[in-house]
Amino acid sequence: MQYTEIMVRYGELSTKGKNRNDFIGRLNGNVTKALHEYKQLRIHPKRDRMHIILNGDDAEGVIERLRHVFGIQNFSPSIEVNRDLDSVKETALAMMKEIGKPGMTFKVNTRRSDHNFFLDTNDMNRELGGYLSDELPELEVQMKKPDITLRVEIRQDAIYLTNQVIQGAGGLPVGSAGKGMLMLSGGIDSPVAGYLTLKRGVDIEMVHFFSPPYTSDNALNKAKELTAKLVPYVGGIKFIEVPFTEIQEEVKHSVPEGYLMTIQRRMMLRLTDQIRAKRQGLAIFNGESVGQVASQTLESMMAINDVTTTPIVRPVATMDKNEIIEIAKDIDTYDLSIMPFEDCCTIFAPPAPKTRPNLDKTRFYEQRIDVDALIERSLAGVKVTEIKAGDQFLNQDEEIIAELL
Repeated sequence: MQYTEIMVRYGELSTKGKNRNDFIGRLNGNVTKALHEYKQLRIHPKRDRMHIILNGDDAEGVIERLRHVFGIQNFSPSIEVNRDLDSVKETALAMMKEIGKPGMTFKVNTRRSDHNFFLDTNDMNRELGGYLSDELPELEVQMKKPDITLRVEIRQDAIYLTNQVIQGAGGLPVGSAGKGMLMLSGGIDSPVAGYLTLKRGVDIEMVHFFSPPYTSDNALNKAKELTAKLVPYVGGIKFIEVPFTEIQEEVKHSVPEGYLMTIQRRMMLRLTDQIRAKRQGLAIFNGESVGQVASQTLESMMAINDVTTTPIVRPVATMDKNEIIEIAKDIDTYDLSIMPFEDCCTIFAPPAPKTRPNLDKTRFYEQRIDVDALIERSLAGVKVTEIKAGDQFLNQDEEIIAELL
């Protein structure tokens, strides 16, 4: 089928009132980034629809990219037809001949935004449905749950025909809700938190802590690969590598074992917060789920959050593990997440961490390390890169297989 355009419908943007144009503009930018490789197409965002004119570009490739763009309710590959009945009939017949098979059922569903057109929706349904039934007697008209629904949209500029409505990713355009930092580990939860954050329109930058030589290059590349899995939803994501070796060694040397984890997490949060402030982020996001591990009890969260007043958002906080795993599988991060490359959250992990750390004791033990100097040296080693669609960081070569064994 030689489609001429893809018609995009907006979803939640319809509720945004006076800010609607801003949201549409943001979506236009995100779609443009997602489709940057397609040089012939043209994008025309309008108040109620976005028209992506293909100009010969590959419709299937564009469709696959659009499935991941947040802010799209659904979309339809369509054929633009002149506003006369003979042209509509001719194009509809060619479309039905291509997709219809003997014994299949169909109906015509017309919508009309141009109420001055000489046929109303019921008239068009009858006229076109009767014509197709006469020309294609091997197909049967059926109003409820037909095999094929031929959709006709009568608009001011043209008439559009399609037989598909493809569900989009929903949510809000990424960037329409501001920017935040996501604390990305190598586990299952934080990539899912990242996906859910993007879906609510937040543009995220990944903050990942690494501790060589205790963590390997493969552990770092795994985190980058997890980031790459989320890139199709936004077009590009900044990946911020934060060296953490010296801090972990100093905390292990100076702090009682039961408080190692709490103070390490406080240091991670301080670093993330300073990076956020420098990069104009508005909030910090992470993959914590209440009660899942020792650092995620409410008492632990309170002791860790003590170091900042910045909003900390936990998109998976109330989900159980199976719910999180289901989303991880849907977004294709699960198999990567369970690859056993140790990250800095698992090294030096005490056998019996405090699940209900005392805040006063936490502050007291933390005085044994030079917080400001450690933070300053870590920030001096921060490296920022941008991960784009198609980037790969892990290959199943002999080195990785050997490490896994």
